[in-house]
Amino acid sequence: MRAVRRSVVAGALGLAVLIGSGCGTAGTPGAVTTTLMTGWEQWFTLEWTVESDRNDTRRIRGYIVNRHGQAVEPLRLLTRAFDASGAVVDQRIQWVLGGVSGGGRAYFEIPKLPPAARYVVTVWDYTVQSDNIVN
Repeated sequence: MRAVRRSVVAGALGLAVLIGSGCGTAGTPGAVTTTLMTGWEQWFTLEWTVESDRNDTRRIRGYIVNRHGQAVEPLRLLTRAFDASGAVVDQRIQWVLGGVSGGGRAYFEIPKLPPAARYVVTVWDYTVQSDNIVN
């Protein structure tokens, strides 16, 4: 017996849109794309702070809270750094190791970010774990 994961199709469709629209390499967010999972805000809350780190870099430390009743794994976050004019100066996608249990919270860190006027963290994509069992 093994548990079967129920993937959310939006992740694959979003990736296809990114590739088809010429927004960069596969898996790299475009200038406007902030998530592959529209509506993630109804299931998750992000709590985070920015700290100074070594070599004039910044580090984001925080938690993602899962208000959904099922575990979510894998889970990735998109972090974007903006300059004072609102232009993106850096962006990266970071795994939340181990995902997050249903109703739980999980710790995450995003290191080596450049100094910026503003940072934004969003849920990039995730897979909801199914309770279905296949023999």
